[in-house]
Amino acid sequence: MKRRMINSLLVVVLVVVVVFCVPLALVEKRTIVNSAQDRVDATAVRVLALVESRLAAGEGVKEGRVFESQVTEGSYVEVQIPGQPVLSAGTRPAGNHLLRAVEHGISGSEIVTVEQSREDVDHEIANNLLLLGVVALLAVQAAVALAVWQAKRLARPLTDLAETAERLGSGDPRPRDRRYGVPELDRIAEVLDTSAERIARMLTAERRLAADASHQLRTPLTALSMRLEEITALAEEPETVKEEATIALQQVERLTDVVQRLLTTQRDPRSPTAVAFDLDEVIKQQVEEWGPTLREQGRVLSLEGLHGVTAVGTPGTVAQVLATLIENSLMHGAGTITLRVRPSGTSVVVEVQDQGAGVPADLGNRVFERAVSGRNSTGIGLAVARDLAEADGGRLELLSLKPAVFALFLGRSHED
Repeated sequence: MKRRMINSLLVVVLVVVVVFCVPLALVEKRTIVNSAQDRVDATAVRVLALVESRLAAGEGVKEGRVFESQVTEGSYVEVQIPGQPVLSAGTRPAGNHLLRAVEHGISGSEIVTVEQSREDVDHEIANNLLLLGVVALLAVQAAVALAVWQAKRLARPLTDLAETAERLGSGDPRPRDRRYGVPELDRIAEVLDTSAERIARMLTAERRLAADASHQLRTPLTALSMRLEEITALAEEPETVKEEATIALQQVERLTDVVQRLLTTQRDPRSPTAVAFDLDEVIKQQVEEWGPTLREQGRVLSLEGLHGVTAVGTPGTVAQVLATLIENSLMHGAGTITLRVRPSGTSVVVEVQDQGAGVPADLGNRVFERAVSGRNSTGIGLAVARDLAEADGGRLELLSLKPAVFALFLGRSHED
């Protein structure tokens, strides 16, 4: 590209030099020749005027010295007067390439002829042409230097932009925020930076979705696995197997709902999916699903508060948030886990409380931030739970540090 830009600018300069210098050289040559011819004509006029004035005064013109003072250097003058020999002054130039002027007197009898060699004129023309050629050469050299500088100036940003595009293609979406003072190149750089930011957001969203999905699916899959183990152990009791299989199918449906909800929230967090549902059914589902895990760890899930409440939200989302809170109590808490339902204005609140040491004071509401955990865990669960609750039109709060009390606020149906 640099070579092409240099050649293009050089061609333009050469065309300008030719178009400008050739006519200028012709005009300058014509000016020099005309100026020399005017000097010869002026010499002839002066000599003729002198001769006529002497003849009119009756002094006569006998020698060439009479008008020699009027002759310029390098000129030859010849005067013809009737009845007298031809008078001359100066040295006759050799050759046929001469500047010549002939003037006749008033009576027409006196003739003055002036001749001058063109060597000086040709020498002056050559000097002027040489000067013009030097100027043209300097202009070409300056144009080449300017073309090289301009080519580097434009090629460097293009190379930089190509590196930026290559970085984007290789998975490095960091914007470079570089501008070059050229509007077109700056526009390209701006578009690349915008694309880099968009790609970075997309990659972050994809990684976040993968982390959220893996975390949210872990607990239901564990519960499902334990449920299937119980089914295997109870193979000789058809009624119990049927009951456990029904619960397992419900867990599979909830897994499907979790995946769908994660994808929906990822694509459009404002997707309206809230409906009126029986909160008791969701709580009963959690009791059944967490039963084996609680028994295995020697823990108890206690239910308190209102019954028969109709809440507004997405059952699958509410179940997932409650499952996250129960799992959090199992992992970080101790003793009995209490699930309490109470009214709060136009909302219904589901509180999850345990008898453990509670949330450290230095954490507080930071437990809802990603990668923040009171123990050696992922720090994702509560953050995802709050996002799901807010996307569903509710909210998740930490009401108390010691004991730890998490509260899920849901809309309450007017029919309740």
